[in-house]
Amino acid sequence: MVSSGLFILPSLAFAKAGPAAILSYLLAGVLMIPAVLATAELATAMPRAGGSYFFIERSLGTLTGTLGGLANWFSIAFKSAFALVGIGSFLQLIYPDVSYTQVRLIAVGSCLLFTFINLTSVKSTGRLQISLVLLLLGILISYVFYGLQAVQPQRYSPFMPFGSGRMLAVTGLVFISYGGLTKVASVGEEVKNPARNIPLGMFSAYVIINVLYALVVGVTVGILDAQQLKSSLTPICLGASASMGTFGTAVVAVAAMCAFVTTANAGILAASRSPLAMSRDGILPKFLGRVSKRFGTPYVSIFLTSAFMVVVILFLTLEELVETASTLMLLLFILVNLSVIMMRAAKISSYRPKFRSPLCPWIQLLGIAAYGFLIFEMGTVPLLITGGFMGLGAVWYLSYVRPNVRRQSALIHVVERVTARELIDSGLENELRDILIERDNIIEDRFDRLVKDCAILDVKGPLPLERFFQKAAEVLSPRVGVEPGRLFELLMERERQSTTAIHPGLAVPHVIIEGSGRFDLLLGRCKEGVSFSASLPPVYTAFILAGTADERNFHLRALMAIAQITQEPEFEKNWLNARGPEELRNILLTSKRRRIPGK
Repeated sequence: MVSSGLFILPSLAFAKAGPAAILSYLLAGVLMIPAVLATAELATAMPRAGGSYFFIERSLGTLTGTLGGLANWFSIAFKSAFALVGIGSFLQLIYPDVSYTQVRLIAVGSCLLFTFINLTSVKSTGRLQISLVLLLLGILISYVFYGLQAVQPQRYSPFMPFGSGRMLAVTGLVFISYGGLTKVASVGEEVKNPARNIPLGMFSAYVIINVLYALVVGVTVGILDAQQLKSSLTPICLGASASMGTFGTAVVAVAAMCAFVTTANAGILAASRSPLAMSRDGILPKFLGRVSKRFGTPYVSIFLTSAFMVVVILFLTLEELVETASTLMLLLFILVNLSVIMMRAAKISSYRPKFRSPLCPWIQLLGIAAYGFLIFEMGTVPLLITGGFMGLGAVWYLSYVRPNVRRQSALIHVVERVTARELIDSGLENELRDILIERDNIIEDRFDRLVKDCAILDVKGPLPLERFFQKAAEVLSPRVGVEPGRLFELLMERERQSTTAIHPGLAVPHVIIEGSGRFDLLLGRCKEGVSFSASLPPVYTAFILAGTADERNFHLRALMAIAQITQEPEFEKNWLNARGPEELRNILLTSKRRRIPGK
């Protein structure tokens, strides 16, 4: 989060907006709220490599996913390249005559170093980050403390010399400073306990960084002469020199280097996961998904990302680099906010985020409008970048992706709600189910395996009990090797002994069949209800069990599993709202019941 956006960008922002650059940073922070909330929800529901790309592709479809994946990849790479340029620019503090070409070469050398670090492991990358970030925050707090004592209020006047339009344009420009907030989602599947740690990391970073940006930029503007601030590539060091002397300059230079190192290092880590995820889905060539057997890192993707960053460093000016990165981030945030709206609208039962964005979809719609407005306010170059990027992405989709990829998105589920059911399959539902199982560390047991293979009877009603049991016997008969008529008799006989309707709306008919080593389950649903008894409410949910006498122990465990599943608060609602057999099956497979591995 803290890098060139704080240690270099304030001078560019001040040159364009004057002291109102402080307000630009604050406004950019406020406008990040919809993107942060949307990403937190999506990341806790789908912690997968690729982060924003994965969310966009699964919710809005392959074409939009292609654009989102490329925007995610390039925006992080641009931001990281900006941090690498920062490493080179700070050499000017020691050698003032260093040229910008030499700055670029130093940035390229640093890129190669961090590429090597990322090739070894995520763990070593994380350990380096922690120590550097703690040092960085301590130094910046000291800078603010001493700087506040040297602030001259007259330097804030006039506060908005170039008008509000220029201030809004700079708000879009400084968005690159906040882009790192959502990038942890790119390594979601490598995070322990992502449902807790990803939102916690994002929200704590958001609060700390907003306060830090406002204080550091505000102090810097209040310390330095306007001409000095506009012309410096190291404005924070210049401010430290004015308020803390030579020692302060050296200390802040160390902080800046820590910032550049952490951002560049984490940027390569996060950016390289986008082509990894896209190659898995067939949107990019498969070789980009190759993973090192020794280190478990996506080495081809890391090499390609680093090579792209080297090209950016060598051939773009600093301002072009910043404008391009911010534009791509704004475009990406538009798509992410659309994604969370679409996932909510699709009402997929396996979409179960641990964190849910408040005020959805209104806060997301507000964010989409604001990001589009900022792109427009930034001027012609960002608009051309956006148009060109979308055009190239569409060409890649039509020429490579469309002939090779067929995958369902949440958008299809929304369409299905008003059109024919034949338009959808269970692909996305089952994929989200598998993600939930992995996220929640659900260890499969015998009952799960039974559910995966069982038959499902989803009938329209209302039905009398006899008709429902006849249909159930016809479906279950070939699976357990008992004639339909005999199975029907067993079910009716069991019901005459005592009703198996154990709860309003729920029944668990279970019978003993002849033979050994056989046990099966039939899931039944009738939304309009089955009349098990004139004195009881209709039954909407039925778990029909049929097993031999030697399976008695498992029979009891299956009953206990059913009891736990049906006692979950949202079970009845999810069961009745499920749109087909696979959603019914997935409700059971993703339940929070207690499991005994191997049994």
